[in-house]
Amino acid sequence: MRPHPAPLDGAYLEIDLQAELAQLERERAASGLTHTAKTLIKYPSLRVVLIAIGDGGRIPQHDTAGRLTVQTLTGRVRMRAAGRVFDMPAGRLLGLDRAVPHELDAIGDSSVVLTIAWPAEQAGPDVTGGN
Repeated sequence: MRPHPAPLDGAYLEIDLQAELAQLERERAASGLTHTAKTLIKYPSLRVVLIAIGDGGRIPQHDTAGRLTVQTLTGRVRMRAAGRVFDMPAGRLLGLDRAVPHELDAIGDSSVVLTIAWPAEQAGPDVTGGN
């Protein structure tokens, strides 16, 4: 069970990514799921989501109305988007425009930070499907 949630918006947010990732990896291991995610920052026009994904885990093809970035923190992921395959070891950052279909496969236990940004008038109450 997660500790009491910290605020997701405010004048500033300071986040310990290593601590958040350690908690998320424990949750993933205990749940038996291929991946777990936690929204770290949630403003009307911006989301930052930490995702822990196990070896062989997959996030199937989808798209989003906002522009996005995916940064590999640990491990290695492979993304398919715009007719290309992107090999993304730790430290790699990929940006995608609006409505570009994409999917992600983990090559070993991995983690990524997903950032989604879109004009406020297009922002829904929760485009990430939860917190």
